[in-house]
Amino acid sequence: MQTGPKYIFVVGGVMSGIGKGVSTSSIGKILQSRGYRVTAIKIDPYINVDAGTMNPIEHGEVFVTTDGLECDQDIGNYERFLDTDMHTYNYMTTGAVYLSVITRERNLEYGGKCVEVVPHVPEEVMRRIEFCAKKTKADFVLVEIGGTVGEYQNLLFLEAGRMMKLKSPKGVLFVMVSYFPIPAMIGEMKTKPTQYAVRSLNTAGIQPDIILARSSVPLDKPRKRKVSVFCNMQEEDVISAPDIKSIYEIPLNFEKDKLGDRLLEKFGMNKRKARGLEGWRAVVKNAQQAKETVTIGIIGKYFSTGDFTLSDSYISVIEAIKHASWHQKKTPRILWLDAEAYEKDPRKLAELDTLDGVIVPGGFGGRGVEGKINAIQYCREHKIPFLGLCYGLQLAVAEFARHKAGLIDANTTEVNPRTKHPIIDILPEQESNVAQKKYGGTMRLGAYTCKLIPGTKAYAAYGKPHVEERHRHRYEFNNEYRKKLEDKGLVISGINPERNLVEIIELPDHPFFVGTQFHPELLSRFMKPHPLFFAFIAAAGSTKKKQSR
Repeated sequence: MQTGPKYIFVVGGVMSGIGKGVSTSSIGKILQSRGYRVTAIKIDPYINVDAGTMNPIEHGEVFVTTDGLECDQDIGNYERFLDTDMHTYNYMTTGAVYLSVITRERNLEYGGKCVEVVPHVPEEVMRRIEFCAKKTKADFVLVEIGGTVGEYQNLLFLEAGRMMKLKSPKGVLFVMVSYFPIPAMIGEMKTKPTQYAVRSLNTAGIQPDIILARSSVPLDKPRKRKVSVFCNMQEEDVISAPDIKSIYEIPLNFEKDKLGDRLLEKFGMNKRKARGLEGWRAVVKNAQQAKETVTIGIIGKYFSTGDFTLSDSYISVIEAIKHASWHQKKTPRILWLDAEAYEKDPRKLAELDTLDGVIVPGGFGGRGVEGKINAIQYCREHKIPFLGLCYGLQLAVAEFARHKAGLIDANTTEVNPRTKHPIIDILPEQESNVAQKKYGGTMRLGAYTCKLIPGTKAYAAYGKPHVEERHRHRYEFNNEYRKKLEDKGLVISGINPERNLVEIIELPDHPFFVGTQFHPELLSRFMKPHPLFFAFIAAAGSTKKKQSR
C-alpha cells in the first residue's frame, strides 16, 4: 500500500449550488470518525485574490480564518463539521495562484524558463495542495473544486488533479456531486445530465471514482444500474444523496450506502469502524425531535437578489443559532427582517414583540442603519433578548449614546464622517488604507485576544477570563466616549488587552443585551455551540416562557 497522504478531489456535475461544500465536509467527517486526520481545501475559480472584495449577495458570506484570510463560506462548513481550524493554506483562488506564479517569475524562481499556463499553473496548484498536506500532517486531504465540470474557469484545477493522479495512481480519488432532476411534467428521475457531466470530466482525462447522486428523493436500483453502465463504474460507487432537513444528517445518510468503506477500499486501506459518529447522531436526534420552538429575527440587508431571498449572506449566523438551539433541544425559527422597513414605518417595530430574540449581524455602509438603530432601541426598551455582531455592536453603542447619554448626533464615521460625536471611529492605520484605496485584506482580520470582566454576562457565558475571537472590520469603539457611556450604565465586558479596544458591551438590567466587535458565529461548531449564542438562545427561551405565563 502506498504511504503518505491520500487526496480526494470533489467536483460538481450538471449545476452548482447543490452541496459540494457540505458533501466534502461530510466525507471528511466520515473519515475523521474512523480515526484519521483530515483537512480540506476549497478552490475558487475567481480572479479575485481572496473573497474579501466579493459581494455577499452574489457570492455568499465571507468567512474569516484564525490567521486572517477572507475566504469562501465552504471553509466555514469544513470547520463546523470537522471541528478543526482552517488556515490560509486551506483556500486558493485563480487570482491567488496566478499572483504566486507571476511573483515567482519576477523573482527568477523559474530559472529563466518560458513560464506557461500548462504546466506551471497546475504545478503551483499541486504545490499548494501538497503544502497543506504537509502543514496539517493529514491522512486525507479533501480538495473541493468550485463550479462544475465543463467550465473552462476550473480546467486548470482539474488538470492539477489529473497530474496528481498520474503521479500517484493509488493516492488520488475523484468524487463527483451531480444532480438528478425529476421534471414535474415527466415524473421520472433522469440520469442523462449526469452521464453528460461524466463525459465532460472524461475529456479532462479524469474518471470519477464515486458519484454522489443529489436529488429530491433517494436513488433507486434501476437508476444506479443505468449510471453504472453508462458512466463506467460499479453500482455501489453511486451514493444516494437525497434532500434532507439538516445538512448534519448528510454524513449519516452517506454511511447508509457505506461511502466510508468504499473510499478506504479504493485506497487499498483496511476498513475501520466509524466510532466517532455516536455523539453526532445524538445531536441530530435532538434536532429532529425538538418540540419547543425559539423564534429569532435577523435584521439585515444582504437578503435579496431580484425575487429571491438569499440566506447564504449570513450562513454562519444561521448555523450558530441552530447549534445553540439544538443543544438545548429547541427548534429555531428564523425570520428575515428588513432594516429599511423600520426606517420607512417605525410602527412595524411592534412585530419585534412576537420574537424571542433579535440579532443584528455584521455589515457595511449606511443603507438600513437608522432602521437597525430603531430596532435596537426597541429591543433595549422592551427587554427583548438582543445579540449584536460587529456592526451590531457599533450601532448598539450609537443607539445607547443617543438615547441614554444625550449625544443626539452620535454615529459611526463610516456612515457620517462629520458627526459631532464619532462614537465609532476608524483606526489610524485603517484610515491610511482607505485613503490609499488598499481595501483587499487590510481590515482588522483574524483572531485577537479578548479579556473578559468577571461578574458580567459575557464572563458567565464563556466561564474563563480570556478568549480568542475572529474579527473583520475597520471601525472601533471610540475610547474617548467610554467613561461617559459607562457612567450612563453601559458595561464594557470584554477588552482587547494589547490595544485596550472594546470587544464586548452589555446592559446589566436586561434579560440579554450583548454586542461583540468580533464575529462569534465563525467559531460555532455543530458539536460545540458558541458560548454567547448558547447564552442568547437560553435567554430567548427563558423570556418566552415568562411572556407566555
